[in-house]
Amino acid sequence: MAKYSTKAQDKVHRALHEEKEGTLKSGSGKKVTSKKQAIAIGLSEARKEGAKAPKKKD
Repeated sequence: MAKYSTKAQDKVHRALHEEKEGTLKSGSGKKVTSKKQAIAIGLSEARKEGAKAPKKKD
């Protein structure tokens, strides 16, 4: 299983929390309703900040 850095875990945790509250938005501005999508957004943000996170799958 892939290891996430603490920074990546924090980003994913925050994204999941926002998704549950209904405040998380995707790049197009629509509300995110899927947990999988929330995790993907959190990991993407973590990668942009240089955190250790698994590579994006094709």
